[in-house]
Amino acid sequence: MVFTASNSVLIICKDAAGIAGNIFAFGLFVSPAHTFRRIIRNHATEEFSGLPYIYALLNCLICTWYGSPIVSSDNILVMTVNSVGAVFQLVYITLFIIYAEKSKKVRMLGLLAAVCGLIAIMVFGSLQITDAATRRLVVGLLSCASLISMFASPLFIINLVIQTRSVEFMPFYLSLSTFLMSTSFLLYGIFNFDPFVYVPNGVGTILGIVQLALYFYYKDSSKEDSREPLEFRKIQSSSEL
Repeated sequence: MVFTASNSVLIICKDAAGIAGNIFAFGLFVSPAHTFRRIIRNHATEEFSGLPYIYALLNCLICTWYGSPIVSSDNILVMTVNSVGAVFQLVYITLFIIYAEKSKKVRMLGLLAAVCGLIAIMVFGSLQITDAATRRLVVGLLSCASLISMFASPLFIINLVIQTRSVEFMPFYLSLSTFLMSTSFLLYGIFNFDPFVYVPNGVGTILGIVQLALYFYYKDSSKEDSREPLEFRKIQSSSEL
């Protein structure tokens, strides 16, 4: 009886954490909206790169497959959040291709085809693994590696913040959304005893804390330095070192 009650509480906590993660992830998914408003307004992609959206799509599709009942029957909330994320990325990629110059269009279409090919290979290959535990292990390792590399991508921005002593290029709400989503899925993975979920999201939580700490440490100096050109602030910071 006690075991049943404890198991029920664990399931409720897991579901609550997963639902919270889905909600907080929405902040990440809509964060590029400002960029695409500018692209649509100017009818040009200017110097923006489409690579982040291609990589985000690949990551979302890998994690969607891992969360599907065919691979792991107890990770439906992982599947839902990443399937919604994949739809957002496809919309951004489509808009990017529409407004990009010809050379960028060809490149983006090629990368999109490559992503579809890789996902098809992964799905087909994993379906050839008849043992369910082995299939989950293989896809889980791919998902874990993909998530860790995604969470590690802000390291460049963290380095830029330290160099320039400015959070101008590290939006607060984006950092907050990353932290909240990572923490939610860290708890979700712990409650679900799934290392392929809690390990990468643990990394994301740590990096989210670092970003928020840097934001609050440098936000006052950012107000003073925001009018200085970026290259000037880099040179100034380097000379002081």
